[in-house]
Amino acid sequence: MASPLQEKSKAFALEMIRICNMIRTRTNETVLTTQLIRSGTSIGANIREAFYAGSRQDFVFKLQIALKECSESEYWLELLLESGYYDDNTVLARCIELKKLLISSLKTAKGS
Repeated sequence: MASPLQEKSKAFALEMIRICNMIRTRTNETVLTTQLIRSGTSIGANIREAFYAGSRQDFVFKLQIALKECSESEYWLELLLESGYYDDNTVLARCIELKKLLISSLKTAKGS
């Protein structure tokens, strides 16, 4: 059974794919959407890898990469929202929620 972090990151990735495809269809914008799909789907991939890490250090390392990708996704979403390509702020809130979960998971994994 998948962890809540795995489930939320996969749902987020699917949402990024849907949103980016919709934006591309409506506006033909590809630079921002390509970046967002890459970073938005990478979060879950790194979380999935972390759960099969060979050591605690590797687990933490993979979660740190996922956190970096989440932060990057937050940036691309901000650009899409502020430039007017997309207008639903709830997706940014979900990204921030995922980032908070990753930070909490990292603190727990590091024992701090």
